[in-house]
Amino acid sequence: MRRGIAATALVASLALAATACGGSDSGDEADGPVTITWWDTSNATNEAPAYQALVKQFEAANKDIKVKYVNVPFDQAQNKFDTAAGSKGAPDVLRSEVGWTPAFAKKGFFAPLDGTEALKDQDKFQPSLIEQATYEGKTYGVPFTTDTLALVYNKALFEKAGVEAPKTWDDLKKAAATIKGKTGVDGYWGSTQAYYAQSFLYGEGTDTVDADAKKITVASPEAKKAYGTWQGLFSGKGLHKADTTADAYAHIQEAFVSGKVASIVQGPWEITNFYKGSAFKDKNNLGIATVPAGSSGKAGAPTGGHNLSVYAGSDEAHQKASMKFVNFMTSAKAQETIALKNSTLPTRDDAYTDKVKADPGIAGYQGVLSSAQPRPALPEYSSLWGPLDDELIKIAGGKESLDKGLGNAETAIAKLVPDFSK
Repeated sequence: MRRGIAATALVASLALAATACGGSDSGDEADGPVTITWWDTSNATNEAPAYQALVKQFEAANKDIKVKYVNVPFDQAQNKFDTAAGSKGAPDVLRSEVGWTPAFAKKGFFAPLDGTEALKDQDKFQPSLIEQATYEGKTYGVPFTTDTLALVYNKALFEKAGVEAPKTWDDLKKAAATIKGKTGVDGYWGSTQAYYAQSFLYGEGTDTVDADAKKITVASPEAKKAYGTWQGLFSGKGLHKADTTADAYAHIQEAFVSGKVASIVQGPWEITNFYKGSAFKDKNNLGIATVPAGSSGKAGAPTGGHNLSVYAGSDEAHQKASMKFVNFMTSAKAQETIALKNSTLPTRDDAYTDKVKADPGIAGYQGVLSSAQPRPALPEYSSLWGPLDDELIKIAGGKESLDKGLGNAETAIAKLVPDFSK
């Protein structure tokens, strides 16, 4: 097991071995600027340039601090940081996916930020996002970007078919059939990925687990009903069959932006790519609505996004510099800049300026954020989608029954949370 470094463990050995910890590996000179390392996990092409420009602004305003910017591929960052923090060489600041935050906090890899400069604007952030950065009563990240899923649709196709954005999954099935009949285009194409299926669970008032009761609920009657609704949206008039290939995400996205399918469920990280498609040359053709509700009448999607967290193993000087950097990068001005450049959603209300809300994509997603559900502060929570990803693709492809697939997922999840009952 890798050894965690507690937030209070800023011991002399760490200070003496500063070259092995965080940004100090750049070689700070006596009486010179402190160099901190930031691992940014954003898209290197679409998002990173905006962050790099802000780093230069920060350095210009803070001559005593240098920032070593490192872009780490998102799909590699969690394991890389886990390895680095468990030994040495971790960055001072990490752009941490919200699901990673409690997991790394539990291991002692993140420093608590309550009462520090990093979190001095805490009351400006959306409370639910602060909640997602909290573990056992302490806050281990400052909300940097946020997202949720929405039903995105082609307004022109919906208008041509004479249908409105559906309020329920049953409404969606009816709308898809009408769209197909009047336009020749499929009305909806669903994903087989567990994250995208999460909204169906919320629609039945359930989840993969009940964290408070410490109970696995992925195979409960409510969950089976939810996944049954999800499965039923892969067949029928105007409903595209499940894509079980490795490139399914790209196939669904391309069909939507080129006008070959009228609606999908997607997140705001694709806003800039929506606008590159032929169907959305006119940005105002992009419709954004809350994901449809289930039979319980509830509608919602998981809250995603990223926090900026500070490595607990950095020495005092590097932590202080890191706190200042985090405060700058999560300020209203910085978040406005990021939103305008990257079309991502700010995490604080004062960053939703008129300029930001002029982007119909951002304005649309802001409107559905209130229905987003924060994830429980369970360190293992994000890993629970792994077993479901394995099983749902088999179910959607007809290779496994719903009962068998959910049973297999339940067994696999039980190994991830061994203290939970079934």
